[in-house]
Amino acid sequence: MRKQKFGRNGPDVSVIGQGTWYIDRGDRKSAVAALRQGIELGMTHIDTAEMYGDAELVIADAIEGQRDKVFLVSKVLPSNASRRGTITACERSLKRLKTDHLDCYLLHWRGSYQLSETVTVFDELMHAGKIRSWGVSNFDVDDLAELLRVAGEGKIACNQVLYHLQERAIEHAVIPWCEQHGVAVVAYSPFGHNDFPSSRGKAGAALEKIAQAHGASARQVALAFLTRNASVLAIPKASTIEHAADNAAAGKLTLSQDELNALDKAFPRGPKPRGLPML
Repeated sequence: MRKQKFGRNGPDVSVIGQGTWYIDRGDRKSAVAALRQGIELGMTHIDTAEMYGDAELVIADAIEGQRDKVFLVSKVLPSNASRRGTITACERSLKRLKTDHLDCYLLHWRGSYQLSETVTVFDELMHAGKIRSWGVSNFDVDDLAELLRVAGEGKIACNQVLYHLQERAIEHAVIPWCEQHGVAVVAYSPFGHNDFPSSRGKAGAALEKIAQAHGASARQVALAFLTRNASVLAIPKASTIEHAADNAAAGKLTLSQDELNALDKAFPRGPKPRGLPML
């Protein structure tokens, strides 16, 4: 499994991690097994959030006895991002995850609380040893620039954003900004949201052709394309051990420049949008 530095001052983290949105909706035993299989195969970056229902409880079962292997991330809701609310939310997540610290803690999206208040409490949580770094999710460049003015260089570990083959808006400005300031980009929903390209379509056929050339799956090729830049990591979800193994194999796949060009043509990034896409 390839690894990338998680932010300017962070540790090396698996390029392909494990997302957990909706993981609590299916079979609990299968979900735990999938997460454990992912860890075994090197997908040690596990992402969750207080918003994700019982996902934190599922993760607690999966990482029991192997917490030291995992880079664990959770998120605070914007409605909880006051000083007191953030502390309460963090402690609640720690209890549910059965751990004494998070490796990174994110503001899930921009809310009504001042960024200065949330940044101050993130720093307090770091000094208390409850989190080791902090970042944000769903921040466009204007929000990131404001956050940088508040926090200073080297403090923002990551920006977690929507990114998949058919939604490449972040390539226009968000990825360049993050690369300039040493902020890791974490791609959520890297297969889209129930709309992964079908091999029956022209773009999907191009994807499948590249997959066949590598003896890989189309989803592995998609992940390899998204993580082609050193600043980008991806967190696909897997609800079975088979899906976890398929995702993990993408961490070893390298595409040629011709293949990258073919995918760029098949899935054009399109014009810069007015606002940042998000789910």
